This record gives sequence, structure tokens and C-alpha cells, in this order.
Amino acid sequence: MAQDVVDLRNFYASPLGGVAHRLILRNLRQRWDNCTGMSVLGLGYGPPYLEVFRPEALRSLAFMPAGQGVVRWPAGLPSAAALVETSLLPLPDSCIDRLLLVHALETAEHPQHMLAEAWRVLTPGGRMIVVAPNRRGVWARLDTTPFGNGQPFSRGQLRDLLREALFLPLHATEALYMPPVSRAWMLRAAPAFERFGARLGLPGAGVLIVEATKQLYRPVGVARAVPQRLPQLQPGLVPAGRLRRGEGGEIDCPPRNACG
Repeated sequence: MAQDVVDLRNFYASPLGGVAHRLILRNLRQRWDNCTGMSVLGLGYGPPYLEVFRPEALRSLAFMPAGQGVVRWPAGLPSAAALVETSLLPLPDSCIDRLLLVHALETAEHPQHMLAEAWRVLTPGGRMIVVAPNRRGVWARLDTTPFGNGQPFSRGQLRDLLREALFLPLHATEALYMPPVSRAWMLRAAPAFERFGARLGLPGAGVLIVEATKQLYRPVGVARAVPQRLPQLQPGLVPAGRLRRGEGGEIDCPPRNACG
């Protein structure tokens, strides 16, 4: 079930949401350091993260699921946000260079259909980043933040889901090692938690961040020919398919003048 757009907006306006936004955006920017001249699409609730790409991108769009609701974005400029059906995006094929899925996959009723549409609108060689709750993390166990709603994933589950949708995973990392606590001292210590957890590769981060590229074909394995033994044939006196006289069948007779 999709989350309400008002709850998402209020979360990112809070101190805890602001810290989570900065920590996740740092990882996004490391992967997409330059989107000049590209078309960037955010599917789910992307405005907090799309803002950094908007000045350099050729175009940037924010598509939000119909069950979630939509907010105007960007503020003070012509709207680039739309309410859509995630399994039927109003875009032509191969028109998006960079696609960000955040607050989307974990609440999708049919994740495979969403990923199929993402594959369709991406250009050949286009990149997609999925931000999803980590099932091993504390954030997925508490419903006080948007990352505690929907279906969390393990890294292996998310990788397999992408591969089934013809995406090739390129890079995977984690973020939000701090607990989802809004106390001031915890928010100040968040960068230290992040550096410590990432350096040691500790389990239990709040979100998984996986980058994948569009795969144009599915590898097909070559089946090995298995030798089979032929049945042993035995010589017979009666032609195949004929029955002996007296068993309800007939046999060929010689010419009429030779029959008794």
C-alpha cells in the first residue's frame, strides 16, 4: 500500500528526515556526479533528491503513484510533477537517462510491473538507482518513518528482483546506520555513525542503495546434448505391424492364382 504524500513531505521537513535525506543523497551524488544534458526521472517520492540534479539536467520529472498522491514540484517554477500509474508510465520508450526509485518499490502492489516500465522508459545503457528499506535494519522494524512501511528487502532479494526484470546490478551500498531517533545529540552524531558503519561494513543499515543498468538481452545457456542409447533391435519373421493368422488379424496373401 502506497504511503500518503503528506506524511512523506512532513517526514523530510523534520530534523530526522533532513538528516536521512543528506546521508542518502551523499551516496546518490557519488554515483551520479554529473547529469548534464540528461533526462532524470524520480518515481515514488523523489523531490527531495531530484532538487540537486535539476539545475544541470536537461529535464527532470517527478512521477508519484496514484495511491500516494502528488505535490507540486519544483516550488515557484512550472510543475514537473505528475500523478501516474506506475505500471503504465506516460512516457515513450527509451527516453530517460537516469531513473531514481525511492519510496516506491517496497509499497508497489506489483514490483515486477513497475520495474518492467522502468526498463521500458530507460535508454540503452541508462542507469537506475533503487533506494529500499533494508530488512536487517532498525528503520524497517519501526513504522515511525516512511522506511518502516511496505516490504523491506535483503541485498540478495533486491539483486534477484532486478535481474529478473533485465537489469544488471552495478553497485550496491547501504546508508542510515544511525537509529531512527530524533534526539538532537543523535542527529549531530549521524555523520560519525555513517562513517563508522560504512568503513567496517556493519550490518543493519536502514536502507539499501543499488545502482543497475538496463540490460538489452537475457543470456541464454547452451544446452548440452545428452547421448541416448538406442534400443536393441531383434530380427523377426513377421513384418512389423502384421498379426499372425488366428489372432484376429490378417497377413498378406500371395497372388490369387496361388491361393488355395
